[in-house]
Amino acid sequence: MTTKRSKIIIGTRGSKLALWQANWVREKLSSMYPNLQFEIEKIKTTGDKILDAPLAKIGGKGLFVKEIEEALLARKIDLAIHSMKDVPAETPQGLQIQAICEREDPRDVLISKEGLLLNKLPDGSIIGTSSLRRTVQLKASRKDIAIKPLRGNVDTRLKKLKEGEFDGIILAFAGVKRMGYDDMVTEAFPTETIIPAVGQGAIGIETRVDDEFINELIKPLNHTNTAICVLAERAFLSVMGGGCQVPLACHAKIENNSLHLVGMIGDPEEKVELIKGFKQCKLSCPSSSLQEVIEAGRKLATDLLNWGGKEILSRIYSNI
Repeated sequence: MTTKRSKIIIGTRGSKLALWQANWVREKLSSMYPNLQFEIEKIKTTGDKILDAPLAKIGGKGLFVKEIEEALLARKIDLAIHSMKDVPAETPQGLQIQAICEREDPRDVLISKEGLLLNKLPDGSIIGTSSLRRTVQLKASRKDIAIKPLRGNVDTRLKKLKEGEFDGIILAFAGVKRMGYDDMVTEAFPTETIIPAVGQGAIGIETRVDDEFINELIKPLNHTNTAICVLAERAFLSVMGGGCQVPLACHAKIENNSLHLVGMIGDPEEKVELIKGFKQCKLSCPSSSLQEVIEAGRKLATDLLNWGGKEILSRIYSNI
């Protein structure tokens, strides 16, 4: 089904960061299509409603996208803007990630109250994060620090740091940059040291498969190299499974016409060390590259599962 429209409704979460992303997309589209009107519709998701519990305790997948996807399927909005790290590996029938915009810095960063690097923080320092992925990687390098749950938007987290609840907090560099807080960053971690979440730093645009008008409209916003990297990461995620309850990570980058993947699965009970792996594949030609990167992501996940990941997942799910 394809219907031309003069007014396009963009669905998004209502947080400051989500609205920044939606407005960025709207401005790009408005500059390309000045004769069209673009409006933003704020939609509250399950993840926005429950702020007093770590995401791992809430459970389930798609905590920040489900209600937006329902609005898209119901044709209440024409396209949806997501942080790709929030999007489950599988999209609902009838929907697709049609464009992935150029990625912002994917690294995690430390903002510490006294401006101290992670390895300089005193024993017993309290670090704020509700991410199991970040927790297991931080504890792998600093077993003496304490991790305390921290939810809320960037401003809320910074306020709690300033008020002395934490000695440091861990955030995604992309969100920090987009909110204009670059100068507060104490330390940015290399992607091989603290591996980012799948899709971290990338904005995805979700559409209805049958909406040819919108699908053509947003094609120019797709950034090929970012899309290839995120595709590989999401292939890793599709094999690993799991949502916020599983501490896993994967990051891909392209260098010298090769895709470089690093992945991790951790044990929230710290019974085993982090299981990490690397994979590389040469990008031959555009027609075959997509399948090659998908296979690289899947193979990396399979390796980690065979190296002990299956036992970790079994233990996690037996406790849910």
